[in-house]
Amino acid sequence: MEPASRVFYTLVTLASLLALGWGAFSAGAPGVSFALFAILTLGGGLMCIWERSVVRSAFSLMATFLGVAGLFLLLGADFLAMAQVLIYVGGILALILFGVMLSPPDLNERSLPRVLGGLAFAGGAAIWLGLRISASVTWATAEELPPMTSHAEEIGVGFLSPEQYVVPFELAAVLLTVALVAAVYIARRRSIDLFPEEDA
Repeated sequence: MEPASRVFYTLVTLASLLALGWGAFSAGAPGVSFALFAILTLGGGLMCIWERSVVRSAFSLMATFLGVAGLFLLLGADFLAMAQVLIYVGGILALILFGVMLSPPDLNERSLPRVLGGLAFAGGAAIWLGLRISASVTWATAEELPPMTSHAEEIGVGFLSPEQYVVPFELAAVLLTVALVAAVYIARRRSIDLFPEEDA
């Protein structure tokens, strides 16, 4: 492992341990759950940007998607959590993985200046968005919020019932399959098919 990668993973590990400790100290089990899903989301995103291996980047992106689904579960948004897992983890991630694996590699794509520039831009955008949201949100304590309810059973029935969402769900699966086949076809075309030579 390169020294830069060793330092990067050491910092990610330390930040993860600090987040878990802070969550356990401040809120107990719910705090640990939030910290775990936040680590999956942020750490997976950072690893996806940092890694040069396509497979490792894909699994890091899967960790990010699963972390976002976990955050949706903590917010009581069961439908969004299931849609996140079914669509992004099950479909979009496979499309991205096949598309990247069938594309020619660029060794200069993930140089350190580009990674740091992307992180600075994404961090600035996140800070700006967080300030805008915090200025317009009315904060409330846990006692003032309505009790959380789960709708997992209704969502499962809705995905499998012919009268509800089974047809759109299957159409989305067909659309993802067509997109995957099209991506493979475009990636495997010869350059002469895209840029035919002029007749002599």
